[in-house]
Amino acid sequence: MTSTKEQAVNREKKDKKVIKCVVWDLDNTLWHGVLLEDEKVSLRENIVNVIHALDNRGILQSIASKNYDATAIAKLEEFGLKEYFLYPQINWNSKAASLKEIAKLLNIGMEAIAFVDDQLFELEEVKFSLPEILCLNANEIGHILDMPVMNPRFVTEDSRIRRLMYISDIERQNAEKDFVGTTDEFLATLNMNFTISLAKEEDLQRAEELTLRTNQLNTTGYTYSYDELNHFRQSENHKLLIASLEDKYGSYGKIGLVLIECQPKLWTIKLLLMSCRVMSRGVGTIMLNHIMSLAKINNVRLIAEFLPNNRNRMMYISYKFAGFKEIDKNGDLVIFENDLTRIQPVPSYVNFQVIN
Repeated sequence: MTSTKEQAVNREKKDKKVIKCVVWDLDNTLWHGVLLEDEKVSLRENIVNVIHALDNRGILQSIASKNYDATAIAKLEEFGLKEYFLYPQINWNSKAASLKEIAKLLNIGMEAIAFVDDQLFELEEVKFSLPEILCLNANEIGHILDMPVMNPRFVTEDSRIRRLMYISDIERQNAEKDFVGTTDEFLATLNMNFTISLAKEEDLQRAEELTLRTNQLNTTGYTYSYDELNHFRQSENHKLLIASLEDKYGSYGKIGLVLIECQPKLWTIKLLLMSCRVMSRGVGTIMLNHIMSLAKINNVRLIAEFLPNNRNRMMYISYKFAGFKEIDKNGDLVIFENDLTRIQPVPSYVNFQVIN
């Protein structure tokens, strides 16, 4: 069962806003002037440093601007900034519509977005339509790097290359759209290497980050600090596993985390999470079947805790597909058990490694 501490931590996570993407307006925000009216526009003071700093912290960036796409993109390219913005929405739609599209394409929640604009009308429209989004007036740009929501506790290697990993994802998605054949046939072309290992001390910053940032593909939403994870890593009564994935387009980084509480006759999956970027790669099934195999080898019962929120139903379905059956419920907390009679082999299109 979940502890009082875990329930408290879960509430704390709901209260703590983590910004994953800053979306910029252009005219009189990113630059001084109006592109379609003024002969010349100039970048806002220090904006390049702000963009670089956010990028280095692993915070993604995009554009929501009412402009002509080709003209605005050409100006961003001229300023040497085009590569920093993922899925820019430069059109004549409402800013709320553009922000919804960016969230959908990045597969992140609205609460993880900050929107910067100089127009009070645009900010108010977004606040009304999408109240979860953090709206910032352009005159606050000078303070943006000091805001707690823009300062992750750790900047990991995965953070530093997050934008590049998303760019690789765009290449994969484009390749998948153009591919003629089944999903499995496409996955076979990726040359995927999937690794699960016992977490080491150097993995713990990323592990803490995963518990804070991953909301959709997360079975319980429990958050754990670096020190707590280090305790679990060294504990004889726990297994802390971390997973990474790479393919021919590059590395996805560390994308999965599992915490198992190990009693002599019973193992409990306290936390199972995956980055949303690997949702369609089938690696969640591999992780679950690996845990099931370990439990069977150790001759123990295997149960799993699941705490629903409004975004993690996919993980409930993952447990059901893997043969877990609901055996108990305590408030919102669901307890599953797997009888370990049906453990699926690793798909042939994945090169799977276990490192102890």
